[in-house]
Amino acid sequence: MVTTFRIRRFDPESAAPAPYVQEYVIDTEPSDTILDGLIKIRETVDESLTLRCSCRGAICGSCGMRINGHAALSCKTKIAASTASSTTVRVEPMNNMPVIKDLVTDMTGFWEKVRQVQPWLQPTGVEPEGEYLASPESMSHLTGVMGCIMCGACVSDCAALEVDSRFVGPAALAKAYRFVADPRDGASASRLLALNEPGGMWDCTRCMECIEVCPKGVGAMDRIMTLRANGIDQGVPSTCGSRHAEVFADLIEQKGRLDEPMLAVRTFGLGHVGGLLSFLPMTLRALVRRKLPKAGPFHRPIPGIARIRRLFQRSKETP
Repeated sequence: MVTTFRIRRFDPESAAPAPYVQEYVIDTEPSDTILDGLIKIRETVDESLTLRCSCRGAICGSCGMRINGHAALSCKTKIAASTASSTTVRVEPMNNMPVIKDLVTDMTGFWEKVRQVQPWLQPTGVEPEGEYLASPESMSHLTGVMGCIMCGACVSDCAALEVDSRFVGPAALAKAYRFVADPRDGASASRLLALNEPGGMWDCTRCMECIEVCPKGVGAMDRIMTLRANGIDQGVPSTCGSRHAEVFADLIEQKGRLDEPMLAVRTFGLGHVGGLLSFLPMTLRALVRRKLPKAGPFHRPIPGIARIRRLFQRSKETP
């Protein structure tokens, strides 16, 4: 079959470096992957096309790039699946990372954020008589997160990182969970305390892109949610992030629906005037469009709220 590749390119050595899109039309086989197509373009059409690959078996993670708007491993993605509704496939370098050339990105920042969470065991300091042992049962729940190949796909499509580069990112937080949940590690409390700071576990917006694009099913967002729950259970100092989670649940329990104005007030607190005032422009726009949600005494509990409260009570009693 004939496939058109629309590739976003960038040459830093050109007279006026700027991204541009170049099209290539090649013959492909139904069994070909995106990486097969790119290599064919480089070897038979344009030797200047720059990309990165190694194992070609979805193990090394080096061939990560954006395919039709989402991060993926090009060696694992079939051309036929990517062109199911068209004969054209869009290929771009990964997002949230500086582009070195064409489809090759600089992952220095990615590795710095991973190192930031101290991804190594920190035992309690008590020397064991033999080696540090962990039962298969205690480690089974870590199997998924230990499958991460550090390809950076989750970081590429992370919505939070697009607006705040301070966010440590889903890959680093999933790696942090791997050690927080490891029974041999003795630094869980200090790890959770560090992740409670701005840029840590509370900055995830739960867009689920990291879950959608992960080629190994690590489920970074699920790990982040568990880190948050562990932090609250261990009494990390209150932040806007932890208060938001607690107030959100409390409002649902009390009213059966979300009282958005009260969520903002109780999250920031009446003493944080600056945080509350930051919502003023959005509030005025909502008011003009008659979309301002009701609050306070006008925001009454839903019918059948007793059943909602029984569910909450039952969840609190479940060990």
